[in-house]
Formats: sequence, C-alpha cells, structure tokens
Amino acid sequence: MLSVIRAIISFFVSIELIFSPASFSGFDGGADVPSCTSGEYGQYVNPFTGSGGIPWACGMLSPAATVPFGCVRLGPDTSMVNGLYLFKTNTSGYYYEHHHILGFSYGRLSGTGIRDYGMFRVTPEIGKNGSGKPAVLAFSHNRETAVPGYYAVRLPGIGALAEMTATSHTGYQRFTFSSGKDASLYIDASSHLTDSSTENAEISVDREEGTVIASVLMKGGFSSRSEGLTAYYYGEFDRDLVSYTDCDGAGVRLEFGNLKDKPLTLRAGISFISVENARQNLIDEAGSLNFDEVRETAAQSWEERLSTVKIKADDEVKRIFYTALYHSMVMPTDFTDSNGEYLGFDKKTHNAEGYTYRTDMSLWDTARDINALYTLIAPDIQADCLNSLLSMADLGGVLPRWPMGAGYTGSMFGNPAELVFAESYLKGIENIDYNKALDYMFKSATTFDNKENREFGELYNEYGYIPDDLVNGQSGEYSVSRTVEYAWEDSAAAELAKELGRREEEEFFRKSSGNAANLWDEETRYYRPRNSDGSWCRIRPRLTSFYDDIFGTSFSDAYCEGSARHWRWNELNNIDGMIARFGSDEYFVSELERFMEDASSSAGAVDPGSGYWIGNQHDLHTPYLFSDAGRSDLTQKWVRWTLKNRFSAAPDGLDGNDDAGTLSAWYVFSSLGFYPLAGTDKYWVGSPCVESATVTLPGGKILEINAVNQSEKNIYVNSVTFNGSSVESNYITHEMLMQGGTLTFNMTDTAG
Repeated sequence: MLSVIRAIISFFVSIELIFSPASFSGFDGGADVPSCTSGEYGQYVNPFTGSGGIPWACGMLSPAATVPFGCVRLGPDTSMVNGLYLFKTNTSGYYYEHHHILGFSYGRLSGTGIRDYGMFRVTPEIGKNGSGKPAVLAFSHNRETAVPGYYAVRLPGIGALAEMTATSHTGYQRFTFSSGKDASLYIDASSHLTDSSTENAEISVDREEGTVIASVLMKGGFSSRSEGLTAYYYGEFDRDLVSYTDCDGAGVRLEFGNLKDKPLTLRAGISFISVENARQNLIDEAGSLNFDEVRETAAQSWEERLSTVKIKADDEVKRIFYTALYHSMVMPTDFTDSNGEYLGFDKKTHNAEGYTYRTDMSLWDTARDINALYTLIAPDIQADCLNSLLSMADLGGVLPRWPMGAGYTGSMFGNPAELVFAESYLKGIENIDYNKALDYMFKSATTFDNKENREFGELYNEYGYIPDDLVNGQSGEYSVSRTVEYAWEDSAAAELAKELGRREEEEFFRKSSGNAANLWDEETRYYRPRNSDGSWCRIRPRLTSFYDDIFGTSFSDAYCEGSARHWRWNELNNIDGMIARFGSDEYFVSELERFMEDASSSAGAVDPGSGYWIGNQHDLHTPYLFSDAGRSDLTQKWVRWTLKNRFSAAPDGLDGNDDAGTLSAWYVFSSLGFYPLAGTDKYWVGSPCVESATVTLPGGKILEINAVNQSEKNIYVNSVTFNGSSVESNYITHEMLMQGGTLTFNMTDTAG
C-alpha cells in the first residue's frame, strides 16, 4: 500500500513538472527577484522550511510576509497546473512541490491541518482579460525569495515581479511589470483556501479616490464551525486607474495600462469589524510609509523578537534554530484593530482594555511547549493569550481548546487551557483572573450543557474512565487518549486550585487526575480501552489510527492520531507511577528504547509507523522520560539524535505539522538543553546542541547558557551547574531560570 502511495505522489509531481516554469515560454525580461538580507538574526531564517515534503506529513507552513504575532499573513496561494490540488497538500495555501500560483491572499493558519482564511486574493495580469478569473501563473523556486516580513517572486509568464510585506493588520504588494503590455490586478473577494464556501462577497471601486473596498463571509475549515467569519478590506493603489471591470459580482479587474518598469503598489488594511476599521488600521499602522519603509519596519520587528535568544553555533544549527524561533512567533493572531476593537465570540464588537485580544490558538498542541516558550521570552504574548481565553469564555461559556477567528472550532479534545493557566500561574504571569479561569475549568468538568464542555465528561466522572463501548462509533471517540489527557489536565487544575486555596475544586480534580491508572492493563502493560462492565477491548499496539482510516478497521479508535504504543508513555502527571507499572525501571527503559529505535528511517515519512514520532504531539516528551527512570544518558542520546535527524532548514525540514509552532518550539527548547513539563514549573534537563546562548528574560535579566566541549561527538552531559552550584536533579525550575545567571553543561563523549 505504501509503495502505491509513493508511486501516485511521484506520478502527480511528474505531471506538475511538465508544466513547470522550466518548460514555460513567456516574458522573462525585466526586474529579477532582489537580493534579500534581513538582519543579524533574520538572515538565518528560511520561511520556506516546512512548506514541502509528503503532503499530509508536511509542516503546513508558508513563506507569507507577516510580522510577529500579526494578523495579516500575505503570500502566495499555489496549486498544480489549472488550479488542481494533490491529496491534502499544504493547508497554509503554499506547497513547495507546486509550480503555479493562483495569486496572493491576506491570511492563513500556520502549521495546522486545516485550511482557512485566504481572503481577498490579488492576481497580476497583462493584456485584455475580459470578466473571467485569471489563469494560474507559473513560477520557479530559483526566482523566488523570502525573509522575515518579506516575500518576492518572479512571474515569467507575464513578465512581472511580485513583492509583498506587512504590518500587523495591513499588507503591501508591489508589482513591477516589464512586458510592455497593459497591466492589471484582479482582486477576488470570494477567494479562500478551503473547499468550504464563502458568502456575501462584495467589492467596489472608487476610481477617483483610487480605492477598493470589499467584504466576505468566510466559511472555511474552522470558521464554518462557528457560523463563519466576515472579513473586511480597504485598499489603495498608487497609479492612475485607466478602467476597471466588475467580474461576477465578487471580483474586480483594475486596469492600469502600460506600466513598463514602473512599480505599482497596492496597500490594504484588513479588519474583522468593518471597512472603516480596515481603513483606520491602514492609517494608524502604515500612515504614509512606502513599501520599502514598511518592509524595513517588519524586519526590525522580527529582529527584536528573534534577538531575545542569541546563540553561538555553526551556521546550520543557527538556520534551524532561528527558523524555528521565527515559526513559533507567527501565531496566535492579533485580532485587535488599531482602535482597540475586536470581534468577540458573540459576533459583536468589544474593546480590549489593557491587553491585545488574540485568537487562532492551537492549544491542544501549544500547551505542550510553545506557551512555555512565551512565558520565558514573550510573557506579554502569554498574558494576552490568557486574557483572550477568559474573554472568549465570558462570551461563549467555556474555555476553548482551539479558538479560531471569532468562535470555537471544537478541534481535538480535552481542556488544554487547564495546563496553560496552571503553568502560567506557577511561573508568575501576572494580572490574570486565575480564580475565574478555575471556575470555567470546574464548570467544563462538571456540567455538560455546552457542546464545548468536556466530551464524554459525564461518563468519565461516573466510571473513572471513558467506557469504549458507550462511545464506540462516535466521531473522534479516543476513549484512551481522552482519559489519559483528562487526568493530566486535571492534575494541573488541582495544583492551581491548591495554590488559590480552593479546596473543593482541588479535591475534585485531584481525584480525577488519577483516572489514567484505570486503563492500565497489567497483562499487556498498555493503556487499553475498557468497556463499561470493566472488560478489556482488543488492541493491536502497532496499528495506528491512520491504518484504520485507510482500511476501514477500528483497532485504534481509542487512540488519537497514533497507536497504543504511541500513547503508552503519556501519564505525564504521574511519571513515577507510570514507570512503576512496568515492574522495574530497567524494563521501562528497555521498552522505551525499543520504541525509540523503531522510529521511521526518515523524517516526514509516508508512514511514521508505531515507533517514536516527534512529528506528533503524543511523542514530543518521550526522549526525556529516560531521565525519570535513571537513564539521563539515554535522554541525552535521543534528544541529540532527534535534533540532528528530524529537523533541518529545508522545505521538508519538519517531521509533521508544525501546529502553530509546536514542533519548532521543541527544537528551540531542546537545542538550549531543557524542555518543559507542561502544566508545571519544571523543565527536563537534556543535551544542548549550541555552544552557548544568551536569553533575555522578563525584566531585563539575562540567562547565559554554556555547553562546554559540546560537539557532535560530545553529546553526553557530565555535569550541570547553575551559578556555580551543582544541579543534581534531572529537572530545573522556572524560578531558578528567572533569577538570571549562568547555566553550564559540561559535555563529554562518554555516557555517564
């Protein structure tokens, strides 16, 4: 089966290459793609990383121009010839294996498995084109470039250079035509990145003012789950308009005549409140700045964020590291207009007071590490996230697990916000109403009048696990995965309740946090699905849910995006107890190492198999578990193996979906020598692959990290000291790091 899949992929890629720019005859003169530099740290970022590879194992990333945590992500939407797609290609709209561009749209999700946004696509054209939509445009990667805050591509078929940059809520596009033919821009108010619909698309032109306004109700892969999301557009162009053509009521063709070698700039504001807010965003964020000034401002904003961690390492590690740090800061989305207004979960306008309202939070993923990264180097963003989640709950009734735009998506499962709030409290993120957060946690775990509350929560509370026979056949049942994660999340909630002096809630969550043990089968030594009468269900530990999808079987329905083997290591609130259930530390280590050794032979594989798979969330922490069983040397071995073999700066440089920067955050942490245990204030000690690093902490304190004698050979940690004192534990705490000072790893080539 897998060989057949590979053959199909190869066939379609071959067809695509037949129509690639290499065989395309067109206008190929004029301005080429400019040489591109982007600051001391931005120069190491490759925005194309994670945009290619096996379609469903792609990082799902885009080279779109954006600023840190911005709203606009302006970039190319690609396809195969004639606008066709292949399988589940990159959901961000750009797939590196494609060689044709549909146009350039203003939004997309980053690293997720869902298509959404893609609004107000702009496509340059030449010649007389009537009222139909434009043809796709061939392009080549060797005439394409991107750095933080900027993207450019040469379009040989029409003899044009397309460039773009952005502020938080505005996008600038500059087109330089060299063919000598009449130039035009097609703006599509009905564009989108998904097969779902757009409705009520409207667009109009004021020829005298040189402006375009538009709006559309998007119903994409996520936004459709909350009755859609309306986007608004206000655009200005800097050349005289010769004429324009309305196209099908939802598109307009702006015709500028012969602009040979005369750049045409279209700048636009985006809002989810109104056209007037879109216009005001453009005025307030960009003012009278020209394209190059906005590009420089975007580059500076990236330098400020990237420079919070300064590493000394070889250039390849720098490329991977700063690309990962960059991708960790693309989302969440700034949903607050320049006047402080945002669209709430009730689809009404609200004002963010004292914080920036943010959305598009992939919490089920980001709770595992990227939110911890924000608490360390971007606490302002973490505080924004927490206050935004509370605002969402105030209007929607429950803390979301994957908010997108102005609504719940219901994606994934559980209550990952429990981990995020508890960890943030323990790490000292201030000015958050943690008591209100705990109220919502308790409500979600005990009342079930909202579809966004804990799924199968009544069964979980009644039985102490989710009985497989009572949910069998329901979409996304995941009876084991849910039980294990509910217990983990509730342990964090219990700690928060304890800190807040909330005894009733602490007792409830503490009891619930022990429920993963109810699905541990002593005979097979797996977390195993169980029926309501206590009987065990059959499992095949090496079969993943992907095989169930392909063959129509149900051996892995109890496990989310993996197998019983993947979920064998996930009782993270009780790691010592989990290890003890294996009978001995030695047996746990032997089974875990066998699991690690069964990792697929290559990253981003067609089939990741049932062994170690860093490309999905259930395995992110597994290399670090060896240290809890007394084998820190194996943690060091497998962390360094993963850093070297599962990450690169190439287009296929990730082992799976980046999920809003979650995989990227794993690399950032692990390369520095530690990794967070989500929901706590602790970090596992690992094995750094940098020579040294300087981390700017909140309040201006500095954390110096030194890896003495670190090399590809010296991967083992002989000793660790902090400010000269020996660190004997396999964990360090957030409080320790926040003191500032020097964390030193003494490296050797021999396992201790």
